[in-house]
Amino acid sequence: MTTPRHRRLALIDMGTNTFHLMIVELPEARHPEPVVLLRTKVGVRLGEDGISKGEIAPEAYARALHTLAAFQEEIELHQATEVRATATSAVRNANNGQALVHDIFEQTGIRVEIIPGAREAELICQGVRQAVPLGPEPHLIMDIGGGSVEFIVANQDTIFWKQSFEIGAQRLLDKFYKHDPLSTEDVRDLQEYLTSKLTALTAAVQHFRPSALVGASGTFDTLGDLQAARDGQPRGNNLPPETPISLDSFYQSYHQVLHSTHEQRVAMPGMTPMRADMIVVACVLIDFVLKTYDFLHIRSSAYALKEGLLQEMLTQ
Repeated sequence: MTTPRHRRLALIDMGTNTFHLMIVELPEARHPEPVVLLRTKVGVRLGEDGISKGEIAPEAYARALHTLAAFQEEIELHQATEVRATATSAVRNANNGQALVHDIFEQTGIRVEIIPGAREAELICQGVRQAVPLGPEPHLIMDIGGGSVEFIVANQDTIFWKQSFEIGAQRLLDKFYKHDPLSTEDVRDLQEYLTSKLTALTAAVQHFRPSALVGASGTFDTLGDLQAARDGQPRGNNLPPETPISLDSFYQSYHQVLHSTHEQRVAMPGMTPMRADMIVVACVLIDFVLKTYDFLHIRSSAYALKEGLLQEMLTQ
């Protein structure tokens, strides 16, 4: 294979639900900004059937290896000169997480860095800042993963507070998804659980008084898709960096998913099938945050961890 003339970077985010690959050509004289050559994602569902047991189940383990092998083919095809891969909650908390990282390297040559929750929160914040102009006022940034949820209080320049909570959508699904649709008792139990788990967040919000809620990727992308479908403007894969979501729009989506079955949710225009169950518990969490901390709207960021990692590398 010929040596590429330009510096190309592959960024891999191994999330609990979805694996992302982004390949960019880094800035040079002919283009001062990075050029995205490829964005792709695969619903690996790494936490399925295992995350609540502290392990990666055999089927999910196999899906992860298969996906990384496919990513490696794209990396070679695009002649990327550098690869940065990160793994988050599902891998860092699994007793066979290190084994998966070892097998990925043995089979693909890709070195995966398992990052702690605080580092994950920093990178998410960096990514969000590239999509949503935060300005001088503190905002509450929220990223709902399958394994963990990151909350960050930040403005455009400063992170005032950050914490990762192991209350991701797959964990909540395993614990509270007892009926389909969820019963009133299921929702109440989940809300009480969140109250007990998020005392540190409540203290941070009371102290820093963030002015707005910014949701990053995943569930918030799907809420934007549901909103666009209702407005008769379905979105493709190239999402705008920022999407405003009104309270009315969120609660239309919330009540629709809360009172429907799995089959009905999958059939909703704009729904990502892989999220058809997790979005229910994720929306209970978003509702909790909106009502507990009196936010009036949501700013949704299409950028998160991998864009934060890119920005960090560009500024080093």
